[in-house]
Amino acid sequence: MSAYLDRAHELRESTDFHYNCAQAVLVPFAEKAGMSLEQACAVAQAFGGGMQTGNVCGAITGGLMALGVMGIADRKTVMAFFRRMRENHDGLITCVDLLRKNAEAGGEKKPHCDAMVYESVALVTELLNERGL
Repeated sequence: MSAYLDRAHELRESTDFHYNCAQAVLVPFAEKAGMSLEQACAVAQAFGGGMQTGNVCGAITGGLMALGVMGIADRKTVMAFFRRMRENHDGLITCVDLLRKNAEAGGEKKPHCDAMVYESVALVTELLNERGL
C-alpha cells in the first residue's frame, strides 16, 4: 500500500472522529501538500454523503480535490479520473445510486463507502505516479 492509502485507512478506522468520504480521500494528499488536518477537513466537510444531498459521491469529489491540491487540474487527467470511477461502477456516480446498488446486492454502507474511499485514493495515487509526483 502507499502512504496515501495507509493514511486513508487510518482516517476511516478512527473512532475519535468520523472522517467523511471526501475528507478521507483529500486529507492524505492535502497533508502532503502542506495543509493541516483541520484545514483539509474543513474544505471537504460539506462534500460527504454526496454533498450532503446524495449527489456525486464524496469519494469522487474528494479525489478531484486531491488532484487539485497536488497541482493537477488539466482537463485530460480530471476526465480520466472521473471516467474510470464511473466505469468501475456501471456508470453510477451519485451517493444515493451507489448506496442503493450496494444495498440491493446485500452490502452494508460503511464497507461500501470505505471501498470507494480506497479506490479513489488508489486512482489519484496512480495518476500522480504517472506524472512522476
